[in-house]
Amino acid sequence: MGASVLGSGALFSTAATGASSSLGVLKGNIRHSVSRWTYGDLSLDELCVLIKSLGVNAIDLVGPEDWPVLKKHGVDSSMCNGAELNLVDGWSEPKFHPQLIERYLTHIDLVADAGYKNLICFSGNARGMDRETALQNAVNGLKQILPKAEARGVVLQMELLNSKVDHSDYMADKSAWGIELCQRLNSPNFKLLYDIYHMQIMEGDIIRSIKDNHQYFGHYHTAGVPGRHEIDESQELNYTAIAKAIRDIGFTGYLAQEFVPTQKTKEGRAQSLAQAVRICDV
Repeated sequence: MGASVLGSGALFSTAATGASSSLGVLKGNIRHSVSRWTYGDLSLDELCVLIKSLGVNAIDLVGPEDWPVLKKHGVDSSMCNGAELNLVDGWSEPKFHPQLIERYLTHIDLVADAGYKNLICFSGNARGMDRETALQNAVNGLKQILPKAEARGVVLQMELLNSKVDHSDYMADKSAWGIELCQRLNSPNFKLLYDIYHMQIMEGDIIRSIKDNHQYFGHYHTAGVPGRHEIDESQELNYTAIAKAIRDIGFTGYLAQEFVPTQKTKEGRAQSLAQAVRICDV
């Protein structure tokens, strides 16, 4: 990765070169990805070139309008988005079901036709609803789109988010609620996006949760706690140990970096991503 790695923009210097070359050849036990929004200062073309220089071949949270860019670079859309209304109006609330059903039925076909697999979804906020009612509402709504997902080979992945710091009132803020939803739906095409950052804030016990419940977790996100920044020694989680637990359960999906880099330069942010991949490449 040299000074002209991104073409005429020449965004990355030899500092980023050192970060990528220090990785060496990735071990192949973990399938690495990065969330698009955390590197929003780069164009998607630039991000594709950056991750490929690090040996990474997938980007999370990219919608249909940007899939042609990924395909141009041979990069996978590891977690598709664009069917959701937003993070707060989700499957727990029946009044949103008509819109969600229409959007997801359309989007499932888009994902499958593009050759992708994972499509994100959200519980939405509680708005005073008890957890059992929300569970049954979500089951009733999701059952109307799961047959299409199963037929097209698309896996719906509901993200677990914290309601303590970032997403007040979000319903799926505990792994137990999401696991119960998985059990009631009883479909291989419905999984949880286990966000390690969010679940550390809400309940901790990350490695045991992964080992005990990995059959329900279809995708993982990272970030440092506290602060949602780099996953280095400045924060409380041992991501090398967590990645080893994910490796040891035989997980074949993606582990996506979703930290917000603190570095002020593009070169520094490239180094942060290289470091995160190195930490998790076990």
